Amino acid sequence: MKKIKRAVVIVLDGCGAGWQHDAAQYGDEGANTLGHVIEREKPNIPNLEELGLLHLLGMQDKDADDPIGCYGTMEEMAAGKDTTTGHWEIAGLTLKKPFPTYPNGFPPEVIQAFEYETGMGTLGNKPASGTAIIEELGAEHLRTGKLIVYTSADSVFQIAAHEAVVPPMTLWDMCRTARRLLKGEHNVGRVIARPFEGEVGHFVRTANRRDFSVDPTGRTMMDALKSAGYDVLAVGKIEDIFNHRGITQSNHTAGNRACCDATIEYLKKDRWKGLLFVNLVDTDMKYGHRRNPGYFANCLEKFDERLPEIMRLLGDDGLLIITADHGCDPTFSAHTDHTRERVPLLVWGLGVEEGVNLGQRKSFADVSATVLEALGCNEKLDGTSFYKDIAIE
Repeated sequence: MKKIKRAVVIVLDGCGAGWQHDAAQYGDEGANTLGHVIEREKPNIPNLEELGLLHLLGMQDKDADDPIGCYGTMEEMAAGKDTTTGHWEIAGLTLKKPFPTYPNGFPPEVIQAFEYETGMGTLGNKPASGTAIIEELGAEHLRTGKLIVYTSADSVFQIAAHEAVVPPMTLWDMCRTARRLLKGEHNVGRVIARPFEGEVGHFVRTANRRDFSVDPTGRTMMDALKSAGYDVLAVGKIEDIFNHRGITQSNHTAGNRACCDATIEYLKKDRWKGLLFVNLVDTDMKYGHRRNPGYFANCLEKFDERLPEIMRLLGDDGLLIITADHGCDPTFSAHTDHTRERVPLLVWGLGVEEGVNLGQRKSFADVSATVLEALGCNEKLDGTSFYKDIAIE
């Protein structure tokens, strides 16, 4: 089989493709992020549809043309429905033990150690929506200077502070302190800085968010490719999710528009060979958690508009994979957290067969296995490659 020169993996954050078999254990039975958004809002996404999005969702018309892309869905093997677990599995590392979560807030020994090390008091210490908790506690934070600490259904220790009270770089240092303290049984997936600005009643989170992730517990496709001499380029929060490991160059920009711009700029550079790994976070952070299906649909449309240029710049020796890391159904009423769902799998390239139904894959890690085989990297990680099923001989 012909080997490719470069692979582009784009993660549409939170864009699940229907609840998976164990969703009831997470309170997520019935969730279907993409299906419900498309059904309700009818977004104009012709390029995603042409690649096979409606086919993998089972929503195509009876007389619909065959897709130009290969399509399917993937189930998550690891327990959990968080960003870190999903991305690690995409990258060929299946988490064997789930990260700890804190439905009742963090225990006293964690909070007391954090307050002692930082010299700062705290507010909150409970699961909450990030926008809701700064509205609830922002005024008290401004009055007292205490940090807002909160979590969610995910394994996260989040610290919110107004930039006029705690400058972003200081907040990042406090997050590094928390990351150092949260070990052993409290080894959370991510510590997240959540700076905000504005007046009481009009707080807005800024672009100075930073994630401080636990180091991957095993080898990933980025480690394998970097060790073999390939370029590994990251866009968005990818470098944070993998704690900067296995990456040769990164553009840590924020927002889907800027991340698409960065992706296109990398594709215009014809000197690299390897992997471009992209996270587009807006569908999850801005619209999924905030349960806004209309804006979620608009976000899909904006990405769809950028797809033709990405595909054109890929060249005749490239492979494009579009997927997700979990669900975040904006129509789901049970909670505002991520949802345990299968994820979409769309694959395209000029050296790839058209219209291949890849079915329902058993693991997100099939992406990693396929990328490694397609690039000619021999290291074996988790997952089963489907490259032989799609490559044109």
